[in-house]
Amino acid sequence: MKKTLSVIMLGLLPGFAMAAEEHGGHHGGHQGHDMASMNQKMQGVGQPGKAADVSRTIEVMMGDDMRFSPAHIEVKAGETVRFFVKNAGKLEHELVIGNAEALLEHAEMMRQMPDMHHAEPNMISLQGGQMGGLVWQFDQAGTVDFACLLPGHMEAGMKGSIQVM
Repeated sequence: MKKTLSVIMLGLLPGFAMAAEEHGGHHGGHQGHDMASMNQKMQGVGQPGKAADVSRTIEVMMGDDMRFSPAHIEVKAGETVRFFVKNAGKLEHELVIGNAEALLEHAEMMRQMPDMHHAEPNMISLQGGQMGGLVWQFDQAGTVDFACLLPGHMEAGMKGSIQVM
């Protein structure tokens, strides 16, 4: 009986691996046309920065009150900023930089797949009590948004804006 169960489990492993790859590929890397669509929506937001180019550090607190502090930030066009992000709450939170359209689309994907985990250069996800950093270069003037895209968090008010001057 144990041998039969082992054979069945080993036979299922490739299917689990493919399912995990599909899940990760769909969200983690936005494969195929999704990536091109997301890149187009992210234009004007900036790009990952280099630590050597950081001109200043901005501390951002995330809390279980579903707020960022500060919720409004000002930077200069061309500036590379390090965000030192602290999750002061007990719940998991994330800070994702993007434009409003891309953030709303991504939040909808998160609602459809709430157990999804991802790691992109424009975001940081932290468990309660954790701290981390994110380096971003803002390439042109305008408004850039940020939000926590975990289901229900952005809708509860966990969002903010960056004015690029």
